[in-house]
Amino acid sequence: MNQAWADDMAAGSNDKAPHSVDGSVVTSASDYPGGHVIPLHRHACAQLLYATKGVMTVDAAAGRWIVPPGRAVWLQAHVDHQVRMHGEVGLRTLLLDVDAAMARRLPARSCVLNISPLLRELIAAVHCNPAADDGARRNWHMLQLLLHELGSVTVLPLFLPLPLAARLRSLCELLMATPGKQVTIETWAGQLGISTSTLHRLFLRQTGMRFGQWRQQARLLLALEQLARGGKVAAAAQDQGYSSQSAFSAMFRKHFGSTPSAFYR
Repeated sequence: MNQAWADDMAAGSNDKAPHSVDGSVVTSASDYPGGHVIPLHRHACAQLLYATKGVMTVDAAAGRWIVPPGRAVWLQAHVDHQVRMHGEVGLRTLLLDVDAAMARRLPARSCVLNISPLLRELIAAVHCNPAADDGARRNWHMLQLLLHELGSVTVLPLFLPLPLAARLRSLCELLMATPGKQVTIETWAGQLGISTSTLHRLFLRQTGMRFGQWRQQARLLLALEQLARGGKVAAAAQDQGYSSQSAFSAMFRKHFGSTPSAFYR
């Protein structure tokens, strides 16, 4: 295990010191206040960030992941990212230096994962059980099960892709800053000096989503952040531009499979 990993994990940690579980995994536990930001950085290995409480937003060039409590974000190696805390966040981190055989069991791309009860307990167990001997059979079997579970849990639709083209990215940032503003796509296209068909085409090419789909996704994910900070459902619905709380709750249920209040429970 590269010692630089442990030094990297220790930076900003105010809880348990990082330790190696075996030669391929380093774990760390930290608690952060609301509003805390871990600046832009990267790791030379894959990383799992699990929120035991609170909500995180993880920003990268490709877009933004929203990580509610009880879920985790899986980041591929060498992804530059920044982490922002909404509410007090309990963070459990795993850095995995895995070989090709192990890698085939893991998520193929960066994503938010719905952590199963078994995986939650495995994350807690590997952190509380530092290896006195890297060859300990119990640790080896526990890690094999953890890696297997990581590759089998559900990927959640909690990612907002962002275009790399500067003009489109500026438009997306403006839309995220004013999500409740009722402006037509014709108006946005006119501000960019392009036709609506061109805007639709560029959006689909840059994000993989149609403009309307992207805006809906952005509003829902921004609502998740707002609710995590203690906001009321009615206020979140209004701020995100929905005509009523019931309309917002119906769209939330359609997208996430539960009501806003049940989602956090």
